[in-house]
Amino acid sequence: MSNDTRQDQASGEIRYVHNEGGPTIGLSALSGVNVIEQGGLFFKDLNRSGALEPYKDWRLPAEERAQDLASRMTPEQIAGLMLYSRHQSIPAGSTNWMSSTYNGKPYEESGANAWDLTDEQRNFLENDHLRHILVTTVESPGVAARWNNLVQAYAESVGLGIPANNSSDPRHGSDSSSEFNAGSGGKISMWPETLGLAATFDPQLVRRFGEIAAREYRALGLTTALSPQVDIATDPRWFRFNGTFGEDPQLSTDLGRAYIDGFQTSEGEDEIANGWGRASVNAMVKHWPGGGSGEGGRDAHYASGKYAVYPGGRFDEHLKPFTEGAFKLDGATGQASAVMPYYTVSWEQDTVGGENVGNSYSKYLITDLLREKYGYDGVVCTDWLITADENGEKDSFLSGKPWGVEGLSVAERHYKLLLAGVDQFGGNNEAGPVMEAYEMGVQEYGEEWMRARFERSAVRLLKNFFRLGLFENPYVDPEESERIVGQPDYMQAGYEAQLKSVVLLKNKGGVLPLGAGSSLQDSRGESSAVEPSSFSRKKIYIPRRYIAPGRDWFGNPTPEKTVDPLNRNIAAKYFDAVDDPSQADFALVCIENPDSGMGYSREDAEAGGSGYVPISLQYRPYMAEFGREVSLAGDPRSSDVLNRSHLGKSVRTRNESDLDLVLDTRAQMGDKPVIVSMLLSNPAIVAEFEQAADVILVNFGLQDQALLEILCGKAEPSGLLPMQMPADMRTVEEQLEDVPRDMRCHVDTEGNTYDFAYGLNFGGVIDDERVRKYR
Repeated sequence: MSNDTRQDQASGEIRYVHNEGGPTIGLSALSGVNVIEQGGLFFKDLNRSGALEPYKDWRLPAEERAQDLASRMTPEQIAGLMLYSRHQSIPAGSTNWMSSTYNGKPYEESGANAWDLTDEQRNFLENDHLRHILVTTVESPGVAARWNNLVQAYAESVGLGIPANNSSDPRHGSDSSSEFNAGSGGKISMWPETLGLAATFDPQLVRRFGEIAAREYRALGLTTALSPQVDIATDPRWFRFNGTFGEDPQLSTDLGRAYIDGFQTSEGEDEIANGWGRASVNAMVKHWPGGGSGEGGRDAHYASGKYAVYPGGRFDEHLKPFTEGAFKLDGATGQASAVMPYYTVSWEQDTVGGENVGNSYSKYLITDLLREKYGYDGVVCTDWLITADENGEKDSFLSGKPWGVEGLSVAERHYKLLLAGVDQFGGNNEAGPVMEAYEMGVQEYGEEWMRARFERSAVRLLKNFFRLGLFENPYVDPEESERIVGQPDYMQAGYEAQLKSVVLLKNKGGVLPLGAGSSLQDSRGESSAVEPSSFSRKKIYIPRRYIAPGRDWFGNPTPEKTVDPLNRNIAAKYFDAVDDPSQADFALVCIENPDSGMGYSREDAEAGGSGYVPISLQYRPYMAEFGREVSLAGDPRSSDVLNRSHLGKSVRTRNESDLDLVLDTRAQMGDKPVIVSMLLSNPAIVAEFEQAADVILVNFGLQDQALLEILCGKAEPSGLLPMQMPADMRTVEEQLEDVPRDMRCHVDTEGNTYDFAYGLNFGGVIDDERVRKYR
């Protein structure tokens, strides 16, 4: 037996036992678990029985081990395995929706370490048997690693010794503007948002991202990624557009497949079997059967946006990134290990039972289509809080989202989900309602039938643990985690991806590239010349950006402020910044796409209206003159609205000042170049300012250095639009929510059309292999 012990002050002594030709066994002094020796090999005695039951035997296939363990679990333990925790921050704060306590006290008053377990975590691990934890913010990689080790030791110390499967939403963005990147905290490689990865049109780059992200996830103790989001974003107004690979089915299919292969595939010594292993991270692909066709562009996180509609008859097209991508991988793992259905009610798509219920509740969507027609046998996990009661507010993010089954009790919702074919309940920490659902099944079908139903889900869930080697060693080395996460090679790869994601829409008269100083220190710390070196330092004017008061995605008020849109210290490495436009050689105006809200107005509702208003993609105030007089879907309950049309309603954007900033700067600069850098999370109507701009660059999450290097010619833009840019709001209103690429696109003063797969480099319109393949 080869043995070594590592002492960490935070997470205790961890001992490693090495099997020759087999896995390393990780043992924490805090768990009380030891090894069993048999024939010179060592196995983890997780239930402390002293016997080598099949689930402990790493020589057996994951399926056989999972079946054995499921058969030993009580219904209560399986119910806990079916839970997926609410969001957990490390450490837990006390002033937000993710707050918790340490020995009954808020973190700030407790004296606890940042990596200590909260009272809530101890409770759901031991009493509710929960083993799937969603991690949001972490203080640092070392803190995340120590917290993971404490969680794993605590989980192993009770019951059958089942470890934890910790998970994360996407956390590699280069900024925190996206709702669904709750902020990783700490140091991690920085990449463009998913829509930016799409703008590269490069499956190999996306696969490399998955490989690097998986390495960093495993170092943080994370073994499931709640991604990728492969919904085709066929409505340009959709709130979650930025989390997708755009609106094209084939591009989303290819990039989603590459992303999952990168996350799930282990090779060489890391592989255990069939591509799975110690470098693998389970990918939970979302959102079946596609969430990008919400009526009016509204989003189903909110009661106002619960309906997905298919006026163009393209339901099957939305399935393609799943059936042809996520379920047909190039790598040996074969298919994504888990699937998350979306909140939406896929209106009038159930051709068997005729039900209009949230996707997870639909037996037609989960069993008839996903399981039987397409043969998917991985885990199906609901989106978060769909079994909780709604709070009566149609614009509340934190409300329960039981769309279509509002009249059922919480336990009845769990039971309906089980009968539909779901395995796991997102955002649920308590096993009680699951056990109530179990008893309902026993009453209706008998104990034997319901026990078998529970075990079927348990096997699917447990395979995702065994295939990654978690039962042998769920522990990580905090020092190694600090070294791996955000290491220079990973940072370099992410930075280069950012450069490749920038789309140059307009370059009037070849303004770009600009000259800068003869020598720069770039973002990677390398000093290099910018050609041509004869350029003197140019003077740049960067107007400050006004941000109006508003509300965040939890509904909390946010104050008005005026900010520098770029880090001036970084900009000074490239250009001389001036405050007087008359002294500048050029201006750089940084803006974001128009933001008019979620398509629902409490003020309109309080004034006697339906509450439903347009979602605008233009900056100036917008009145809906086109669109449906009667919505395709609606809620007949007296407490809701049947006709959700917004025709004739008006809306203002929160950042109309961005348009004024461009136009005012144009007036101040006279004939000198005005460059507009636009952060996009949705398609936008650029017609309002395009004539005033000499250059338009769009990005999807970018470090300041990357933008500046493109301006001065140190890097050449190569990104392509992963969506169409509409000519006006009329084409937005008249496009069909479920149909990709069906808008009239903006044509600029240079004669270029801002269509899907369009982009410029310094030589002109890009017409390469990527364009020819996907356009």
